[in-house]
Amino acid sequence: MKTPIYLDYAATTPVDPRVAEKMQQYLTADGCFANPASLSHAYGQAAKAAIDWAREQVAALIHAEPSEIIWTSGATEAINLALKGAAQLYQRRGKHIVTVKTEHKAVLDTCQQLEKEGYTVTYLTPERNGLLDLEKLTTALKPDTILVSVMHVNNEIGVIQDISAIAKITAEREILLHVDAAQSNGKLVIDVTKTPIDLLSMNAHKVYGPKGVGALYVRKKPRIRVAPQMHGGGQEQGMRSGTLATHQIMGMAEAFRLAQIEMTADYQKNLQLRTQFLQQIAAMQSIKPNIEPSLCYPGIVNLRVPMRAEALMQASPELAIAAGSACNAKGIEPSYVLRALGLSAEEAHCSVRFSFGRFTTLAEIDFAATCLQKLFQ
Repeated sequence: MKTPIYLDYAATTPVDPRVAEKMQQYLTADGCFANPASLSHAYGQAAKAAIDWAREQVAALIHAEPSEIIWTSGATEAINLALKGAAQLYQRRGKHIVTVKTEHKAVLDTCQQLEKEGYTVTYLTPERNGLLDLEKLTTALKPDTILVSVMHVNNEIGVIQDISAIAKITAEREILLHVDAAQSNGKLVIDVTKTPIDLLSMNAHKVYGPKGVGALYVRKKPRIRVAPQMHGGGQEQGMRSGTLATHQIMGMAEAFRLAQIEMTADYQKNLQLRTQFLQQIAAMQSIKPNIEPSLCYPGIVNLRVPMRAEALMQASPELAIAAGSACNAKGIEPSYVLRALGLSAEEAHCSVRFSFGRFTTLAEIDFAATCLQKLFQ
């Protein structure tokens, strides 16, 4: 067994070998390497055809139209484009935005920047179980509210928000809804034909694709637009300029194509892994899940342990685990996500995230549980 055991899938996933093989076909001189905007010759035309295929795969995963997919460098850029772009374009309707305190920093920091630009943001506190109270959401909406942004699956605690119910509330009031789906794309069913989501941010590296590529879904019926945040050649319908990275995009497309095929199997495997892990540690009374597992995506388990997370990680170098989000893992401040749920600073400091996925084995889960048993039994 290779150690340390990688149990940090919520931070990033290894690229699936099938995805890596696909990407290699779009890099070198004997492959499809050209600029997809160079349509005056066969090389560019072939690259453009590949991009068109890729757009179809990503769109298919969320039941969107290919023309509704805008390529970005990742979910962070997609979120910035969605929030800033929508706020700027629709500011005549109002300048009020609603989000949740447990959102990813890509959302929270973007909202703070918009506040500096004269927008008003309401940050809702979730319930102790991590879920957003829909009555609190409804009460927070104002006549000048133009946008609501809610994460589908939380990256630290794994809780799944009821996006369908939230979308119903925003659609009835003609308020734009942005969903951060970085942790849920390819893992949970998303159908934009049934759920009135206006903007949805996605990435590849949380679903066995490469880092450095993502996409923003922008609804066309009714037509939604966002003001561009990058200017240049006018690519991506003028919403996101820049030469498209064909090999990255093809990697994302292949990862999404595989995810659509294997979503049920991946979910069931993660459920099996989580069940076995929780059963193995159930006898240790000093370890408790911070969130009811049934409310969460099974690939993420956030536990409170009887020591600081940093000390646990130092005591267990055989385990590659995390104290919180990789985008906020400075090791100084306690998790703002757990603090928003009502945990004390010390309780948050003593919390650790285990996350697993497609390549995790039951033997590795048993090994991780044994490591905890050695420390706490």
